[in-house]
Amino acid sequence: QVQLVESGGGLVQPGGSLRLSCTVSGTIFGIYMAWYRQAPGKQRELVARITTDRSTKYLDSVKGRFTISRDNVPGAVYLQMDSLKPEDTAVYYCNNYPNTWTWGQGTQVTVSS
Repeated sequence: QVQLVESGGGLVQPGGSLRLSCTVSGTIFGIYMAWYRQAPGKQRELVARITTDRSTKYLDSVKGRFTISRDNVPGAVYLQMDSLKPEDTAVYYCNNYPNTWTWGQGTQVTVSS
């Protein structure tokens, strides 16, 4: 069973940056990967995805601020988040796309002054 471990979250002021990491137990070669987030009281949403040839797609509200990247071996996915806004506050998760693996614990991102 694939295990996902997210890290890198924290408390940051508006305009700040964070880099999230996700390690996958095994290679992700040939697999589309993505970052998702869930804010309190809201449904989980897709934030960014990356294909096997590193083509990317982003949620409109994060375009130009977030960058997704990947390493296939060992499996890892990253999310560079710049110019953070309070509305980016959420628990962030990685998973394959479309998500079929068991969710990890996520990493909390809080943007507040």
